[in-house]
Amino acid sequence: MRLADKVALITGAGSGIGREAALLFAQEGAKVVVVDVNAKGGQETVSLIRNAGGEATFTRADVSKASDAQAMIGFAETTYGKLNVLFNNAGIFPDQDGSVIETEEEVWDLVMNVNLKGVFLGCKYGIPALLRAGGGSVINTASFVALMGAATSQIAYTASKGGVLSMTREMAVEFARRNVRVNALCPGPVETPLLAALLSDPARRQRRLVHIPPGRLARAREIAQAALFLASDESSYINGATFTVDGGITAAYVTAE
Repeated sequence: MRLADKVALITGAGSGIGREAALLFAQEGAKVVVVDVNAKGGQETVSLIRNAGGEATFTRADVSKASDAQAMIGFAETTYGKLNVLFNNAGIFPDQDGSVIETEEEVWDLVMNVNLKGVFLGCKYGIPALLRAGGGSVINTASFVALMGAATSQIAYTASKGGVLSMTREMAVEFARRNVRVNALCPGPVETPLLAALLSDPARRQRRLVHIPPGRLARAREIAQAALFLASDESSYINGATFTVDGGITAAYVTAE
């Protein structure tokens, strides 16, 4: 199995990409620490893993709080004795996040605290744990919008993911000779409950789909498969990468009429 004897911590694992990654990592032999601010969702993920014969445990954390971030890493080490894979996946995308001239300051701050500061804090406390384990893999969820402007305005989200991408590159360089790899996973739009709610308006959904060469959103499982590769030793020479899984959006971005 591709993650045998590894311990993986996944934030935002109560739903969407995080849940699919947790299920897949466990299937591939990892002991999974499921982290989410939503305890019900996180515990459901653990139940799904255990029912499938895997090993997992849940701890609640608000990744935007240093005390919670530190505690989740401590929980992983206390529970399983080490940490080998850190998947900083938790993120938000409020409907109120729009144009730079419309988005309120509190919305900007909220998005930055979760999407950018949350990754910073996860790495701040998680990378030392990986070093204690002799090395490992960090996967930070960025987005294809970190590489280009979004089709619809979402200024805070786009800026936060750009920050994640830049931060990932710097950490990749800093820790490369200490056997820690840091990569940015950049999905295109994914069919998750979060995006489904945001794209409930058919016109708004079509505005997105017109830019996607396959004509559909990604499935969460498809993004989780990419995360699995980055978590495994198969990607041992991949570091500081912008790992784009977007169905070709960044290769064929056009303006919709």
